[in-house]
Amino acid sequence: MAMKGLDEAFRGVGDKPGLEIWCIVNQKLIPIPKSSHGKFFSGNSYIILNTNVLKTGVRQNYVHYWLGKDAKEDDCAIASEKAIELDFTLGSCTVQFRETQGSETGKFISYFRPCIIPIEGSYFPDLKESGNSFPITMFSCRGDHVVHVKEVPFERSSLNHNDVFIIDTEKKIFLFSGLNSSTKLRAKALDVIQYIKENQHGSHCQVATIEDGKFVGDPDAGEFWSLFGGYAPIARSETLEESKDIIIKLFWINKGKLLPVEGSTLDRKMLNSNKCYLLDLSAKMFVWMGKNTLSDEKKTSISSIEGYLHSEGRSTNIHTTFLNEGNETNEFKSYFNNWPQNLPPNLYVEGKEKVAAIFKQKGYEVKEISDDKYEPLIDCNGNLKVWLVEGRDKLLVSSEEKYSLYSGECYIVEYNYSHDFKDYHLFYAWFGAKSTEEDRNNTISIISSMVDLVKGRAVMAQVYEGEEPNLFFSIFKSLIIFKEKEEKVALFRIQGLGYESVQAIQVDLVPSSLNSSYCYILQEGDSYFTWIGSLSTENDEILLYQMLDKLSPLKQSILVREDSELDDFWRILGKKTEYSKEKYIRAASEDPKLFTCTLEKDQALLLAKKYWEAEIIHKKSINTPIYIIGEGNEPTFFTCFFNWDDSKPRMHGNSFERKLALIKGSSPKIEKNENLLPSQALNYDTKKLQGVKIEEKREEINESNDVNEIYPYESLKINSSSPVAGIDVTRREAYLSVEEFEEKFGMKKAQFYKLPKWRQNKLKSDLDLF
Repeated sequence: MAMKGLDEAFRGVGDKPGLEIWCIVNQKLIPIPKSSHGKFFSGNSYIILNTNVLKTGVRQNYVHYWLGKDAKEDDCAIASEKAIELDFTLGSCTVQFRETQGSETGKFISYFRPCIIPIEGSYFPDLKESGNSFPITMFSCRGDHVVHVKEVPFERSSLNHNDVFIIDTEKKIFLFSGLNSSTKLRAKALDVIQYIKENQHGSHCQVATIEDGKFVGDPDAGEFWSLFGGYAPIARSETLEESKDIIIKLFWINKGKLLPVEGSTLDRKMLNSNKCYLLDLSAKMFVWMGKNTLSDEKKTSISSIEGYLHSEGRSTNIHTTFLNEGNETNEFKSYFNNWPQNLPPNLYVEGKEKVAAIFKQKGYEVKEISDDKYEPLIDCNGNLKVWLVEGRDKLLVSSEEKYSLYSGECYIVEYNYSHDFKDYHLFYAWFGAKSTEEDRNNTISIISSMVDLVKGRAVMAQVYEGEEPNLFFSIFKSLIIFKEKEEKVALFRIQGLGYESVQAIQVDLVPSSLNSSYCYILQEGDSYFTWIGSLSTENDEILLYQMLDKLSPLKQSILVREDSELDDFWRILGKKTEYSKEKYIRAASEDPKLFTCTLEKDQALLLAKKYWEAEIIHKKSINTPIYIIGEGNEPTFFTCFFNWDDSKPRMHGNSFERKLALIKGSSPKIEKNENLLPSQALNYDTKKLQGVKIEEKREEINESNDVNEIYPYESLKINSSSPVAGIDVTRREAYLSVEEFEEKFGMKKAQFYKLPKWRQNKLKSDLDLF
């Protein structure tokens, strides 16, 4: 919606999903065509709007203003003001980000995959490229999740051991990988090279990779170092400071001045809708703007941030996010206690009810068509096995009894199926609501051992009673969950995903357990009542009788409809009291969120639990099912969220090696499944919790055993007066004798090579071996 006094360039913005970009030229907003999205000039400031429409119908608007390193101060100030104007145009419900060249947020860079490479100079609408010369340019790449690409001086001194560097020449692009750089960063840098190759060379140029410290006998390495006038050692990188504890400060911004808000902990009540606040987290900042604040107050608050940073002697490149009240990010809310949940409205459900009401007023009969049909993403006609956990042992449940689970027990469910001529194994650890912590721990231990031994693609998940995913019910087809064994009086709620998936869930024997949206079965000895809720559907009734045949085959039941119950019904269930009579509507599925984590693989499950326990995204339950999936074992119910290339897991090598083969134009080696069983086709380790980690360790341990020469420590040091020639300088420690290695490092070689790479390099550096 356009507002009076706002820039005409913002008329009609935010109506369609996607990016809209403006550049400030001569103090005016100039729209950037889509063909030029991602090209930013360091002498300009830009406004970027990204619009998303979620499945619920809710529209999200993200506003970024990007400040080039050489942009004029007036243009930077205009960009800040225009971001506020754009926010008002969109109803003051955006999230705004201040972006500075070289310190962009990951969210901003994600719009321009694989990266942005700022262009020197200033943008002009009619600017055309000129000149035939091809200057050599050099870029540094850092960051594992999103790559920050920065042009650096074409000098040897720009190189270091921690980052990855790209040197772009007329006929060849060189990739130099610092010794301490990760495989993920190297693979991301290849995406940047592909981008440069396509956009600067028309896809016609060679690509060469250079390993830090390895140059003997490599013609590409010789050509690379000749660009710098010959080889010379790279200066040792400065030791990175250990991360410090975050110091959190909250300020009230009053007429451009920052006043500290007192309090030992932060609480939602501290934020007043008539004021603006600054939340300072040292490495990043948030500016919160109350819904009753005026435009001028917001502009003053934003302009006061740079003054605050200057007074603190801090860099103005700190990430700053601007939030309107009611549109806070989950991260911001996580720093405050007692933040109320604010669930977004389900626009689809609201609209459907309004349309139905209009037709009813006009005399039409309106009948709801169920939209809850669930289509499982795997074949549910496979082989199902269920084990009961008894102490540290497991007992196979018979074929007749495996479709009944009890709340006081823990079970292991194994489901085997095939897809695309490959065997898949899905393991569930099911925890009954009344099961003990000891049984749950034993279940995890047993199921982990089972997964380690299985051949084929395996996925493991833990599931709590009452939080089962649809897929869990689908593989059972028909399932009964009992509270206790051999209860003669019981109440069951009937639910299902369709005729192929129906469940009877025993609930408390009280009237408040009833719900008008469901059908129920009430059992007393050999007598059965079927209760049909007034809001249940014909399909619900079909599922009811389908389950009744399973609970009481060949026995008659007494049909009871809501509000027409017999006295015996209430005698068994108890005196009639209030229960839910509102239409039950399943919560709309949320848009998926993808996070990347830098940690050891065996810590992933613990982190996932901590994530839910912290209620970062305000889930109703911390017992949400968690699946553990290893690379190469991805099932279709995981890959459906991505544009998945099934051939990638079958390529030899890590992500860097696979991408390098593709960029160089060679065909990656792919494992063939000829003359092999489906479960043997990919021969991947199914030890999902630590399998890949184990493989990496074995490779490093083997490297320590392939050196035959032994040299004394004093000759292997970098500053040795009598250095050894002809060794691999990246692995000086490997030439130590067993005795001297253990004396210097305080551990065996096998233990050393199990350490993370950064830890190995730190220990070697302390001993002057790196």
